[in-house]
Amino acid sequence: MTDAEALDAYSETVIRVADAVAPSVAAVTVRTARGTGAGSATVIAPAGHLLTSAHVVEGADRVELAFGDGTEAHARVIGRDPLSDLAVLRSDDPTPSPVPFGDAARLRVGQLVVALGNPHGLAGSVTAGIVSALGRSLPTRAGRVVDEVVQTDAALNPGSSGGALADSAGRLVGVSTAVAGVGLGLAVPISATTLEIIEALRTRGRVRRAWLGIAGARVRLRPEIAARVGAPHGVQVASVVAGSPAAAAGARPGDVVVSLGGSPVATVTDITRLMVERTIGTRLEMTVWRNGALVDVVVEPQELRAA
Repeated sequence: MTDAEALDAYSETVIRVADAVAPSVAAVTVRTARGTGAGSATVIAPAGHLLTSAHVVEGADRVELAFGDGTEAHARVIGRDPLSDLAVLRSDDPTPSPVPFGDAARLRVGQLVVALGNPHGLAGSVTAGIVSALGRSLPTRAGRVVDEVVQTDAALNPGSSGGALADSAGRLVGVSTAVAGVGLGLAVPISATTLEIIEALRTRGRVRRAWLGIAGARVRLRPEIAARVGAPHGVQVASVVAGSPAAAAGARPGDVVVSLGGSPVATVTDITRLMVERTIGTRLEMTVWRNGALVDVVVEPQELRAA
């Protein structure tokens, strides 16, 4: 393939994605007690549900949508989750066809992605780039961290938040959420975890999460410990919240968590993935390395309450 043919193929791919996805991406105007704001949203269900960023619609009294063909619609926030920076809108007015979900877990560094949104109020904008990195972390305004964030060099600007990050097949693989610098944009991934969050927001308007009450960090295990555990890393407990499920189970600072609920634990993210609604009130076996031995304790996660 010649350079010209490669460029033509690249252009044709971006055009195809733009034709398929752009009609379903709306410019969002939000009115709050503090004034007005702007962002983007993507239609994800035939019933008029749209996906956007939680920070775009924070404090929204009124939400207006404008699509690329000139169609305007009203919407309301039916669910908002600051911990994942995701929100779901509902419009009773006719909306374009939904964009199918992809799977960010299948993305690879260097893969083509296309960002669609409303940067600086310029509705219907399309930029293209590559996946620059995977597995980034993003602090949210709620004081938590979104894990497994997708980094891209597709141009993002204020107003892009809530817009679509699509793969070459026109599937939604991320929600643009932050501009971290020139050529450095971040998107919340569409994954098994975020799909659960989106469905909870769409159907119940809120997300229930489990909580253990420990803080810790990934550590590399000594070779002799790794051989016993069967993994090179674990999560060392730095602190245990008094009165928490972990405290009730007898977890201690200095413990190294190596498995939870039968799943290996190598990072804090591995624990976070298990802290979902279905584990609330469920007895889980947690294996820790303590004083030269593997110790099993039983924890019963409680529901995480808003501060």
